[in-house]
Amino acid sequence: MSYRKILYTRDGGMARITLNRAEKKNALDEELVTELKSALAESAAEAEVRVVALSGAGGDFCSGADLAGLRRSFENGPLENMADARALAEAFLAMRRHPRPIVAVVRGRALAGGCGLATACDFILAAESARFGYPEVNIGFVPAMVMALLRRSVSERRALEWIVSGETYAARAAMEAGVVNRVWPEEEFEAGVEEYLSRLAARPAAAVSLSKQLLYHMDAMGLEAALEAGVQGNAIARMTPEYREGIEKFLNRTRENG
Repeated sequence: MSYRKILYTRDGGMARITLNRAEKKNALDEELVTELKSALAESAAEAEVRVVALSGAGGDFCSGADLAGLRRSFENGPLENMADARALAEAFLAMRRHPRPIVAVVRGRALAGGCGLATACDFILAAESARFGYPEVNIGFVPAMVMALLRRSVSERRALEWIVSGETYAARAAMEAGVVNRVWPEEEFEAGVEEYLSRLAARPAAAVSLSKQLLYHMDAMGLEAALEAGVQGNAIARMTPEYREGIEKFLNRTRENG
């Protein structure tokens, strides 16, 4: 399909989704969120896709909600505001349920809903220029939906600090907190990201997909239920062609090495 506020491309096993509102710092409005959900569905349906990279056009990843939408919320009733919020929550869930790993590629600001969007990805790769945070409290607002994502990335105490301080954190501080996976100096960022994405795309697709699904499925489980889910995931993984091929290669190397 055609898009107005995002760019969607696929090169081999790599799908790339770019938020394309550089003049608005890639702020999230209704149309962009709708297009994002469509691009996620499109990439999930393409069997060739092995990894999805999500980035922002221009100098920033995403500055959060569009100001025009925030002004309209003054006039909306609770049901209208819930429907607006639910659209973004659905995008977060689509990312969580996507069969392939989704990687946030972050330059510049990833703030408020934009920080939540990055955190909804499975991995975050950041340039030194990147800045993360939830400044909603500074205007009397609550980072409500994104709180569910942050809570799954960092400790309870660290999550509360990020939420109530309203501060913005440098990329390396975000990595130390557990929000970001990797940070590169600006001049090394593109090469580092491409190497990371290529390595991830080269992993056996079925094993990666099953691992992502199982890990997130365990979120609300007790130990016994999580172990049983692991039993089922283990059995399914043994039935994939990639597993059989990998075992054969491993056994052949073992025989060759005596």
